[in-house]
Amino acid sequence: MARMFGTDGVRGIANTQLDPITAFLIGKASASLLARGDTGLVVGRDPRHSGHLLEAAVAAGVMSAGADVLSVDVVTTPAVAFAVRHLGAAGGIMISASHNPFEYNGIKVFAGDGYKLSDDYEDRVEALVLQGNGALPTPGGTGVGRRRQVPDVIDWYVDYLAGTCQESLEGLKVAMDCAHGSATGIAPRVFAALGAVVTTTGSEPDGTNINVESGSTAPQKLVGTVKDSGADLGVAFDGDGDRLIAVDEVGSIVDGDAILAICGLDMAGQGRLSGATVVGTVMSNLGLELALRKAGIRLVRTPVGDRYVLDAMRQHGYRLGGEQSGHLIFLEHATTGDGILTAVQLASVMVRTGKRLSELAAVVERVPQVLLNVRVHARKGVGENEAIRAAVDRAERILGQQGRVLVRASGTEPLVRVMVEATDAICAQTMAQELARVVEQELAR
Repeated sequence: MARMFGTDGVRGIANTQLDPITAFLIGKASASLLARGDTGLVVGRDPRHSGHLLEAAVAAGVMSAGADVLSVDVVTTPAVAFAVRHLGAAGGIMISASHNPFEYNGIKVFAGDGYKLSDDYEDRVEALVLQGNGALPTPGGTGVGRRRQVPDVIDWYVDYLAGTCQESLEGLKVAMDCAHGSATGIAPRVFAALGAVVTTTGSEPDGTNINVESGSTAPQKLVGTVKDSGADLGVAFDGDGDRLIAVDEVGSIVDGDAILAICGLDMAGQGRLSGATVVGTVMSNLGLELALRKAGIRLVRTPVGDRYVLDAMRQHGYRLGGEQSGHLIFLEHATTGDGILTAVQLASVMVRTGKRLSELAAVVERVPQVLLNVRVHARKGVGENEAIRAAVDRAERILGQQGRVLVRASGTEPLVRVMVEATDAICAQTMAQELARVVEQELAR
C-alpha cells in the first residue's frame, strides 16, 4: 500500500481522496503523539473552498485527543510554523494543497520545534490512522480539548518578517502576485511596512481561484504587471505562501536556482554562509552549481522535496537551501520554506548592493533544461521498470559529461517527471520527449 504521507504531507482531492474521517484521524493521531501538558496545536488553512470542511475535521480530531486547538484561520504554511514556536505550542497542522488546483487539499504537520514531522513521526501518525479511532485516547468530561482563536498571529508574523530586513525598501517598486492564496493578507503588509511601493494582483481569493493562472506556477501574468507598473521587482507566491518565483525589471523570470545563487553569494560575502555550502536538489540547474563553484561555494544535492533539503541543512549546519520551484529555506530565520521571507531577503540584497535584479541574476548561466510531466495511472515503480531504466541508461551514455537525466515520480500528483539537462537545447528537448514517450508507454496504460 502506498505511504499516506508524500514529500509534503498528505494530499488528495478533498472529500473523496482526502475525506473528513481521515482528516479527523490525522488530527487525533497528531495530537496524541505531540501534545504535552496543556499546550495545544496550532491549526491554520489556506483559502480554498474545502478548507472549512477539513479544518473542522482536523480540529475535532485534535480536541477529541484532549488537546486544545489554537486556531489561526487563513495564514501561510510558514506562518503556522512561526506560530508554533511563538506560542510554544505542541505542534501545528496546516490545511493546504500548496500549488495544486482548488479541488485538492492537504494536511501538513509540524512538531513543537516548528519543523515538519520526520519520516519516522509521519509513519507513527499513519500507523495510528490506519488502526482507527479505537486505537487512540478518547478522554471525556474536562479532558476534551477546546478551540481557542489566536487573532494576533498575522500581526506578529508581519513584524517578524519585516524584522529580518536590515535595509529600508523605501521607494522600491514591487509588483506582487499572491495567487489568490494565503499570502494575500500578509505579503503586501510586509513590504508596505518596509517602505516599498506595492502593486498587488492575485489578491481576491474566492475559494476556487487559488493558483488559477496566477502565482509561482504561472508567473507570466506577473511579467505583464512588472512591465506595466515599471516595477523594480516582481514576486509571485503559491497558494500557501511557501514558494517564491521572481521577475526582474525587464520581465525575465528569476527562479529558485537564481535566487539561491543571489542570496548564497550575498551571504558568503557577509560571512554568513556556513560551510561555504548551499543545498539544492537533483533538479537544480547545472548553471547554479557552476556559478557557486566559481565563487568557492559548494552545492550539495538532495532528492526533490524541501524536507530533504532541510534534513541536509540541519544535519550539517548549513544555512541556505532550496529548490528550483522557489522553495527556499533561510535556516537562520525560519524552520521551513517561506516565500515572503525569500522575497524580503531578495529585495534586501538588491537595496544593499544597489544592483538591479537582472544584473544579480545574470551570475547564473543556465544550462538548457527540459522538464516534462507524464500523467500515469501508477507513479510508483519508475525505478524498477526495465524499459524506463534502459532508456535512461541510453540517454546518459549519449550525454556523457555534457548533461544530466532524471526520471522520478511526483510526490504529490499522479505524474512522472522527466528532466533532461544538456548544453545543446535541441538535444535536451529531443531526449526528454523520447524518455517521456517510454514512460507513457510503460506506466500510462
